[in-house]
Amino acid sequence: MVKIRLKRVGKTKAPSYRIIVADANSPRNGRFIEEIGTYDPNTDPSTFKVNEEAARRWLSNGAQPTAVVGKIFKAAGIEK
Repeated sequence: MVKIRLKRVGKTKAPSYRIIVADANSPRNGRFIEEIGTYDPNTDPSTFKVNEEAARRWLSNGAQPTAVVGKIFKAAGIEK
């Protein structure tokens, strides 16, 4: 199963994330298939950048977003 989820990057206590497409069995910061965006919760309001074309392609191919990524996609206007 393929998931769209967050990969943690950044310094200690100042995380930022990359939105990636990865196999469900791979570790959080392990191997991934494709990077499709970024998310920074440290800014006010939180900022994100998503490659909408790639996100829609992966969703149409059956990739499942996690809860947080689903909220980011909803804010970006990306729906199944």
